[in-house]
Amino acid sequence: MKILVPVKRVADPDNANKVKVSPDGQRVTSDGLEWKLNPFDEYAVEAALRINENGASGEKLGEVVVVSLGPDDVQTTLRQPLAMGADRGVQIKATDDQLDSSVVAKALKALVDAEKPDLVLMGKQAVDGDSNTAGQMLAELLGWPMATFAMALEVDASGKAIKVGREVDTGVLTVKVTLPAVVTVDLRIVSPAAVKNSKTPDSHKYNEGARYASLKGIMAAKKKPIDVKSLADLGVTSAPVVKYSKFELPPARSGQVKYVESVQELVTKLRTEAKVL
Repeated sequence: MKILVPVKRVADPDNANKVKVSPDGQRVTSDGLEWKLNPFDEYAVEAALRINENGASGEKLGEVVVVSLGPDDVQTTLRQPLAMGADRGVQIKATDDQLDSSVVAKALKALVDAEKPDLVLMGKQAVDGDSNTAGQMLAELLGWPMATFAMALEVDASGKAIKVGREVDTGVLTVKVTLPAVVTVDLRIVSPAAVKNSKTPDSHKYNEGARYASLKGIMAAKKKPIDVKSLADLGVTSAPVVKYSKFELPPARSGQVKYVESVQELVTKLRTEAKVL
């Protein structure tokens, strides 16, 4: 099976307290922040690798292609999934101000038309924007079936369909989609028995979480190809539909603590002093 996994570089969430706003309030600056692979995208890469291997023997069963949109330094981000075991990468050159979910979806649609994967596997959202929209937009543009918030995947023995356990408020909703399809994954997709491909024995259990890149994988990743394309190469015009009018940091906390004697007093203070009710 050929699987395309879009990945995004994001500012390290552990350094969120270092995020700054430009003096004119027009943008959030990433100066001084470290980039890392979006966690949900890392889970999607792990799920793709599990689908395309016999976990017990290590035999490869298909191809995993990773793609990222951004400037040249996204190639560093692409090297991580390549080191994990993905086969090749694609960089779609763009600046951050050229992109929103609609532009990303259009670019991915053009790439899917060229690559013709059997499955597009994505993280459910990026931890910076938290929009949770690119996957849905892509499926609509492609006219493909879709399943979101996947916590379990089971590939049909025929290889023509996939059963998806979706994490919903009331539990797990199981749906079956025919391939090709778009699936977005949630964090439980990397639990030990979350992915079944009819090739890996049921007795085999993966470690919890996404795999670490081995030294051998890191060295091999340096030689794996990354194809570079532009939005223009894909016939996509940068025309973001999302506009930000202003950014501002929340007011600094005073550090003071006020104690109340009763629930009624708390409600009164929330209404009259904090003005949040």
